[in-house]
Amino acid sequence: MPQLAENFEKAVADHTAGDPMHEDVKWTNLTQQQIAVALEESGTPVSVTVVRKLLKRFGYKRRKPSKVLAMGKHPDANAQFAEIAKQRKKFLNAGQPVLSIDTKKKELLGNFARPGELYAQQAMKVFDHDFGGKKRGVVIPHGIYDVGLNLGHVTLGTSHDTSVFAIDSLLEWWRLQGRKQYPDAHKILLLCDGGGSNGYRVRAFKVELQRFANITGWTVHVAHYPPYKSKYNPIEHRMFPHVDRSYRGVILQSVETVRRLIASTFTATGLEVTASILNKVYQTGLKTTADVLETIRHLPAKILAAWNYRIQPQTT
Repeated sequence: MPQLAENFEKAVADHTAGDPMHEDVKWTNLTQQQIAVALEESGTPVSVTVVRKLLKRFGYKRRKPSKVLAMGKHPDANAQFAEIAKQRKKFLNAGQPVLSIDTKKKELLGNFARPGELYAQQAMKVFDHDFGGKKRGVVIPHGIYDVGLNLGHVTLGTSHDTSVFAIDSLLEWWRLQGRKQYPDAHKILLLCDGGGSNGYRVRAFKVELQRFANITGWTVHVAHYPPYKSKYNPIEHRMFPHVDRSYRGVILQSVETVRRLIASTFTATGLEVTASILNKVYQTGLKTTADVLETIRHLPAKILAAWNYRIQPQTT
């Protein structure tokens, strides 16, 4: 029954996490009973037995966890998951962009071994240790995944992962994809992790969001995943595993090599990824004072305001 399958995918979509390094590793925090309740609310009531068959059909199996357990929990986590699901549905139904963003782990450039295997006519010789003194540089992939269109973009930085870099990456997406794909957009929803360069406690991130809002004219709505729940961010299991596969096992000698390989990423379900290089130097350790924060048009939401807020443009 197509409607049942569709409702099942919707029921688990907002409660699915995955391993960014392995596309086939996914898990859901919903029980079989909770899925059955969600299906009943969607107009397709089924028994728990049918739910088990659906889980098997869509590749959800009981697996032994391996270093995926969160190191803590937050009492408001479930409420935030519900708020994210509500906002995401609202934006997608209105045809407004919903982006999941995050920074992938830094890669060393040079003759270093990487996980994975390749077909080769002879053995590839690399350094026996990953000492930074031998590196030719670093590459920092900042990823942007369009939840509605199943499209991605990766900006490759060569300096540091800062809030300025994160927003420069977002502007790269807007120039290359966003303003063309959403010519009538007036707002955007960003799904972010709780920490890192786009963390909810990072003042500089909010100041930089103001810059994005001013340039694009869009109101920026932000929803952060609760602490310890970053693996539920869609980019972690819908884009990063495929990006990682595109250069798995390859010796990364240059940033251009990484860009070319990431730009070749695609899947049978329609995912395509573009990539660009941003050769700018980003300073770390810069402080954003409270008085600077007061100059931005930051409007907290009524529910869980630390994790949900919007930034309005100061100019159009």
